[in-house]
Amino acid sequence: MRVGSTGLWGRTLSNLSFPPTRAVGRGAAWYRGDCHVHSVHSDGELTPEELAVRGRAAGLDFMATTEHNSAAESGAWVHLAADDFLIILGEEVTTNTGHWLALGIKPGEVIDWNHQVRDGLIDQCLDQVHQVGGLCVAAHPHAPYPSGDFMFPFRGFDAVEVWNGLWTSDRPWNADNEAALAEWGRSLAADIHTGSWRSAMGNSDTHLEGQIGIPHSVVFAEELNTEAILAGIRAGRSWIAESADVDVTFTANADGHVAGVGEQLTTYGGRVEVQAAVRGVTVGTVSFHTDRGKAHRASLPGDGAGVVQWDTTAEESMFVRIEVRHPNGDVAALTNPIILV
Repeated sequence: MRVGSTGLWGRTLSNLSFPPTRAVGRGAAWYRGDCHVHSVHSDGELTPEELAVRGRAAGLDFMATTEHNSAAESGAWVHLAADDFLIILGEEVTTNTGHWLALGIKPGEVIDWNHQVRDGLIDQCLDQVHQVGGLCVAAHPHAPYPSGDFMFPFRGFDAVEVWNGLWTSDRPWNADNEAALAEWGRSLAADIHTGSWRSAMGNSDTHLEGQIGIPHSVVFAEELNTEAILAGIRAGRSWIAESADVDVTFTANADGHVAGVGEQLTTYGGRVEVQAAVRGVTVGTVSFHTDRGKAHRASLPGDGAGVVQWDTTAEESMFVRIEVRHPNGDVAALTNPIILV
């Protein structure tokens, strides 16, 4: 459903009550954002103003409004956007057989939530989002409550929220996230082989004070605008951080040719040097994962700016991705894969 009539400069009058789809930003860069938050306009405890203030304080460059089964409230967010802070319109489509995020939908647009597994309606709803250039994300597929267990097939979705934020625990990494990460990781080889792999996302699912940005996605985008951010997520040009204190640079090098997260590297049959530089995690491990499982594990040197590397070939590894973990096993960061051909 869309509302509004034609207004100034070809925009609808309703659009003037919603945040712009473009911010000035820093040009082509890595941007941090949280694409799953709730305000007092659904079941959250914070106002849009409080969410924006806390999001910026958490080091975010963008956030998405994802109220349950409703559009962003007209006029509630427009004044909170800025040259260096983008607000993306979205919805958490909350069904009885799983939740999913519709990101980048139009002002006033609501995606119908009255569908479930086997009724044949999910594809129509996904198409509605895709037709306006939006992104569909399977949300918290193993959340610990009845409707949070995601029962739809991942086919047709653009990304999977493998890391969802704090629940009743004070730890940002919980068993449901471990299950979601394992499920996504197991599917990667088959999905990459068919050219249909979907990226991993991390979002806070903020409802309460102290949750925003824990975790969030770090996305490479050509500009700080809705279209470019969604394109970066869709392509897997992103990784997940537990907070803005953590920074990861992950590259693969084959005879001087270099690729980063979400990119494809042509190896010409030679050796590939895979390198991860981790800042903000003083003690822990970096593990390199391929289509053959966990292929290599290395300890961080403990100086807060650890660099670890590992060598492989395209014959040995179809892809490589990394996980950074604290000594207790909690994840500090994880990346989408670099694909080796």
